[in-house]
Amino acid sequence: MINRVKKFLGISFGLIFVVLGFIGIFLPILPTTPFLLLAAAIFLRTSDKLYTWLINNKYLGEYIKNYQEKKVIPRRVKVIGILILWSSIIYSYIFIVKHVFLQIVLIIVAIFVSYHILSLKTQEKDEEIENI
Repeated sequence: MINRVKKFLGISFGLIFVVLGFIGIFLPILPTTPFLLLAAAIFLRTSDKLYTWLINNKYLGEYIKNYQEKKVIPRRVKVIGILILWSSIIYSYIFIVKHVFLQIVLIIVAIFVSYHILSLKTQEKDEEIENI
């Protein structure tokens, strides 16, 4: 019973992230790649069929494949991802988390995630146009 609930929740969240990633293609505020990577990771654990569909999707699969195979993400995704990351961390730091230890953990997590994003190669313009 618990496994069925986990699978249902995983597939539900995965589909939500796919929709957000798809919207991100057209809406510059939402970063596409992180949502699709999250959906792919969830599907990998909950549904082989949906994972295969997402990876091989004509429009969405390229975002994931570029990250998995080449470790590249578009500059726009880097900038928006870092901005959203730090905005949410700062908001949480100021308004939500009151314990100093947890505030320090938030900042450390943000630093490491930022480092990871910035350490990835930036996808060149020619590659971006090619993949659209």
